[in-house]
Amino acid sequence: MKVQVRGRNIEVTDALKDYVTKRLGKLDKYMENLGDAQVALTVVRGFHRVEVTIPIDGMILRGEESTGDMYASIDLVVDKLEKQIEKYKGKLQKRGNRLIEGQKAMAQAKTEDEENGPKLVRTKRFTIKPMPVEEAILQMNLLGHNFFVFSNADTEQVNVVYKRKDGNYGLIEPEF
Repeated sequence: MKVQVRGRNIEVTDALKDYVTKRLGKLDKYMENLGDAQVALTVVRGFHRVEVTIPIDGMILRGEESTGDMYASIDLVVDKLEKQIEKYKGKLQKRGNRLIEGQKAMAQAKTEDEENGPKLVRTKRFTIKPMPVEEAILQMNLLGHNFFVFSNADTEQVNVVYKRKDGNYGLIEPEF
């Protein structure tokens, strides 16, 4: 697995980059086909935040942690990713590894409350690939999001799955 490390408000030293590479290298023993890891190291108001994104056979493994120490944040995010891999590896194998190739980005809209009300501050574009509803739910859970936009393989329409407050899932289908 190739690791790409970026820093925001922090200089990424060789020692820090080596530590990230070494720790993320442990994930190879849990699962094959791990893509290139994207790591963002950020320091904001004394908090050291680590965000890691790794594509796995068309799905995305993502984790982030924030503590007062960068090395502790790295350790915590790697532990989180290991647990995610272990949790979903069994589910992936039960489905016969029916994974769709390619990488998928999540649509995220962040709004800010201002005096004039909320405004659109970010637009994301991503390729939508067909998948069954169950796989979309799995992808949403892997990303740790409350919703997921996907192309339904059965209906060939864009759908949205979301997590309900009662712990179940909902599906939004367009009606023309």
